[in-house]
Amino acid sequence: MRLFFLILRGENLLVEKIKLETLMTRSLLSFLIVFLVPLHILFSQPEDPVLFTVDGVPVQVSEFNYIYNKTNGEKADFSRRSVEEYLDLYIKFKLKVQRAKEMKLDTIPTLQNELEGYRQQLANSYLIDKEVTDKLVVEAYERMKRDVNVKHILFAVAPDATPADTLAAFQRANEALQRLKNGASFENLASEISDDKNSSQNEGSIGYVTAMLPSGFYELESIIYSLPEGEFGGPVRTKLGYHLVKVIDIRAARGELEASHILIRKKEDRPDEESKALADSIYQVLKKGGVFESLASSLSEDAASARKGGYIGTFGINRFEKSFEDAAFSLEKDADYTTPIETSIGWHIIRRVSKRDLQPLDKERRRLQALIQRDSRQKIAEAAMVSRIKRENNFEQNEKTIQSFMDSLDKQFLSYKWEVPSSAGDQVLFTLGEKDYDLGSFAQFCKRSTRVRLRSSTANPQVVAGMLLDEYTAEKCLDFEEDMLEEKHPEFKALLREYEEGILLFEATRLLVWDKASKDTTGLKEFFPMVANKYQWKERADVLEFSLAYSNKDEVNKIRKALAKKTLDKVLAKFNKNETEVLTVSEDRFERGKNERLDALNSWSIGDMTETWIDKTDGNVHFFRIKEVIPPTGKTLSEAKGYVIADYQDYLEKEWVKELRQDYEVDINKKVLDSIIK
Repeated sequence: MRLFFLILRGENLLVEKIKLETLMTRSLLSFLIVFLVPLHILFSQPEDPVLFTVDGVPVQVSEFNYIYNKTNGEKADFSRRSVEEYLDLYIKFKLKVQRAKEMKLDTIPTLQNELEGYRQQLANSYLIDKEVTDKLVVEAYERMKRDVNVKHILFAVAPDATPADTLAAFQRANEALQRLKNGASFENLASEISDDKNSSQNEGSIGYVTAMLPSGFYELESIIYSLPEGEFGGPVRTKLGYHLVKVIDIRAARGELEASHILIRKKEDRPDEESKALADSIYQVLKKGGVFESLASSLSEDAASARKGGYIGTFGINRFEKSFEDAAFSLEKDADYTTPIETSIGWHIIRRVSKRDLQPLDKERRRLQALIQRDSRQKIAEAAMVSRIKRENNFEQNEKTIQSFMDSLDKQFLSYKWEVPSSAGDQVLFTLGEKDYDLGSFAQFCKRSTRVRLRSSTANPQVVAGMLLDEYTAEKCLDFEEDMLEEKHPEFKALLREYEEGILLFEATRLLVWDKASKDTTGLKEFFPMVANKYQWKERADVLEFSLAYSNKDEVNKIRKALAKKTLDKVLAKFNKNETEVLTVSEDRFERGKNERLDALNSWSIGDMTETWIDKTDGNVHFFRIKEVIPPTGKTLSEAKGYVIADYQDYLEKEWVKELRQDYEVDINKKVLDSIIK
């Protein structure tokens, strides 16, 4: 799509073409879908006249105004010069799209599937209740400001438990709640009756948690963040069962930390005192200026992170043991490191790389929207959308048909043997808008949902069928709304047209310009003389780069003096004695303006030497000596090939546009054009 916008802005494609071949991938289009903002352009007007046609295909004023406003933003002043320049660019764009359609690129299955994928992604942003989603974003953001230390008592219930088992667990939870209200100790009860054996051994403690909890635990998160310190509440249902919870402490959120560490392990064949002493000695080396990454690579006993200089990545709370986490988050500045910290596996020296705190809501909004879309709480927004669709389209359910179907179900419904009843035909199940949905289609949906039915083999058949009916109804409501998107949302239709035409333009340009320019070697050779004068070398120099270990830096002046009198071989032989390579040399070529050390020389002559410098990467002393000076000259095709291909692409595109203008008639309605000029 970037190509499309470059064309519309009238930017020169001469330099951009090579970049576009690499960067302009169709995945960019998919990326754009996720971050599109609402468009505040009027798409429907009482009158929407045709502004121009390309080969008889009309382009209306609304389409032109939309894309003109979107591309130019605050500069969209509708002056005659601006509009006419933009109109010329848009006509070129439409000419290319027309050629793409004539080439039947819009019938290629892979491109059709691609467009359908974009449509589905775009549609998803319309098939949720935006008001509810925004409330969920704000709610999650406010919760993320706090970490909550919490304990819980779990009464386990399987997701597909029978109503009797579910009720039994619920009653157990309420009995425990009553005991708490009567003064029982939460910690004692957790140890005594909680089905979470891990936390029950620690009086029910989960530790500090922060929003957002994993998918499926939104209800638990909600009660945790609703309780004040010291209070308990529940029961609340999750996919694990019923929970009673108690809030122990609330603190400001710690956020996320990026860190490295050096680990000295506790070992059976090494006393802990020796391990601790080794960690202390490394710490002392660090205090004296030791390089953390080097020490981690050579001494850390965490092999996985040692290969990366001790780097362990980014983490939040509850990822590591409490002593490790507390020490890491106590570091105040990047590059600070801790004293050796003991955990169950050894002693760690932790170095802070960076700290990520919660950013302002405007900066966090997109990230939170993406998280919510992958979370179970998204179903809240989806349910609100389904309710609105039902309300707006006079949803009406046939209770008699539904009840008759439910009455026909027995335990076999929850097995693979169940078959759709012959009586489940075209009876109306429900009506949405002017469309009827029949019982037979729903029964087939139940048949396809084998996994759901088998997973619920101990449940009530009517309960499972009711769940499937809700799922089927929601699916059909969303399908109904999706089919109406182009009609209900003109901006959706406009965006979809942009994607489609952008894909077609990309493919046509790739076939007729980019691929041709890179593969047509004969045409490129014939074209090169037309632009050869553009590509010239400045003065260049072949140089020798000398490198000397810092420990031998006192030899530099002797080497430089020797180079002025003796050949290179003799100099190397003199200073590299006894097979010890004290002095090394490499050769390179530089153009004027490309190396600041060489540019510091007023003029270039054979034998000239630069000032010495110490290279930070190897710590050695370096200097250049000019071996040969090459005067300015023209570049060959091979030397300028990348730039020449870009020029050739530009040439081919201009010739392509000339051809398109000859092949397709363009008719501009001057009266309509004048009417949009301000």
